[in-house]
Amino acid sequence: MTGAATRDPLGDGAAPPALEAWLQTNVAGYQGPATLDKIAGGQSNPTFRAVAPSGRYVIRRKPLGETLPSAHAVDREFRVLSALASTDVPVPPVHALCEDPEVAGQMFYVMDMVPGRVFWDPRLTNLTGPEREGIFASMNETIAAIHRLEPAAVGLDDFGKHGGYLERQINRWTRQYRASETETIPAMERLIGWLPANKPAEGPTRLVHGDYRLDNVLIHPTEPRIVAVLDWELSTLGDPRADFAYHAMTWRFAPDLFRGLEGADLAALSIPSEADYVARYAEASGFDPRADWTFFLALSMFRIAAIVQGIAKRALDGTAANADAAEVGAKCRPIAERACRIIDGEG
Repeated sequence: MTGAATRDPLGDGAAPPALEAWLQTNVAGYQGPATLDKIAGGQSNPTFRAVAPSGRYVIRRKPLGETLPSAHAVDREFRVLSALASTDVPVPPVHALCEDPEVAGQMFYVMDMVPGRVFWDPRLTNLTGPEREGIFASMNETIAAIHRLEPAAVGLDDFGKHGGYLERQINRWTRQYRASETETIPAMERLIGWLPANKPAEGPTRLVHGDYRLDNVLIHPTEPRIVAVLDWELSTLGDPRADFAYHAMTWRFAPDLFRGLEGADLAALSIPSEADYVARYAEASGFDPRADWTFFLALSMFRIAAIVQGIAKRALDGTAANADAAEVGAKCRPIAERACRIIDGEG
């Protein structure tokens, strides 16, 4: 099933017969029929809620139509979630992977729906101080737990390349930016030169989430702790310090630039300072990014800037999926300029 006009077999309503039959055969304890509805959000992989007499499930599927070979890798997500099931990293229990596109239009996997809350604003304005403190502590401990894992010990030693991660990241996002460049942005040009010239020695190879942030974790319905880490489609093997810095960019972005904490009264909110948060991670994980913190922050911001430039190009071409694409894409320049202020030591 390909083509933009193809009707989605997983539209809202009753699960189609092919999916019902597959669930009955492949999901232990499943009893149908299931009713489907699409879960809203920013996922690049369409995600559906399936409610059946036997429980509530989540179906995570590649988009319909043609996709790049390495994109929307739900099979990689399924593999890493399966590998983490026996660890202390909280992930949803997964059931089965379906590689037959005839069942639901594309490859998909099924996991349990874990009850929880999703927050987008890191200031967590509707919560109490102790709740904010608990959520930030849980986020820190959880990413440290991911990075403490030995890939070989959980069957993921071949989940990505060993070594050269930082160089590959610089090259990848430079290529992506060049492919979507619509104007000359001096700050991006500076970063393209500065990053390879200031790349530190490679750290140990660990599992990296690739997009670890507040809105990609589920918080317990009533307690301030993570019950599941979601959206593993960008996970691979790499340098844990870079993965943590990407998460910690939150402290350097203003709320209107990229859902950040810059300018907030952190003490009044009971949210740790960046310095305290990084120190806590270093102690919990055994990896200390502070000696090269400027580089890791600059690389993280360069990556975000390249991504939003891609959105800007799609908006200009008229192929963007979201109505606010032009507004999001316009943030490439200020994000790159924010990175340059960091490498200039201006905070």
